[in-house]
Amino acid sequence: MKHIEHIGIAVRSLEESIPLYEKLLNTPCYKIETVESEGVRTAFFQNGNNKIELLESTDPQGPVAAFIEKKGEGIHHIAYAVTDIHAEMERLRSLGFQLLNETPKEGADNKLVCFLHPKNTNGVLIELCQEKSGI
Repeated sequence: MKHIEHIGIAVRSLEESIPLYEKLLNTPCYKIETVESEGVRTAFFQNGNNKIELLESTDPQGPVAAFIEKKGEGIHHIAYAVTDIHAEMERLRSLGFQLLNETPKEGADNKLVCFLHPKNTNGVLIELCQEKSGI
């Protein structure tokens, strides 16, 4: 893993949360995107070297809606940039980590992604992400 790529925060409403984070981070939202495969709308903010992704569920039965129902709004996942997502998935699988998807999926912000089950990572949902242009 190279570095933290972004921190994902589950929110009930992008319309309410985007202005809050624009004020908080003193920077505009640079992208809003729907990721059908994950049942979310996302909004991204760049703050220096750091990125924040807000996640709003588009599916009342989806994973982000379930997360908010159980835990409330807040940090949903930490994403790490990887150079070769296939190699990193195989490395982690061989070390006993449970992957939530067997092959990389299309993610937001021009990424291929894979999630690790939080039961193997002290309760933290970890996302691996690779730029599609780096393939």
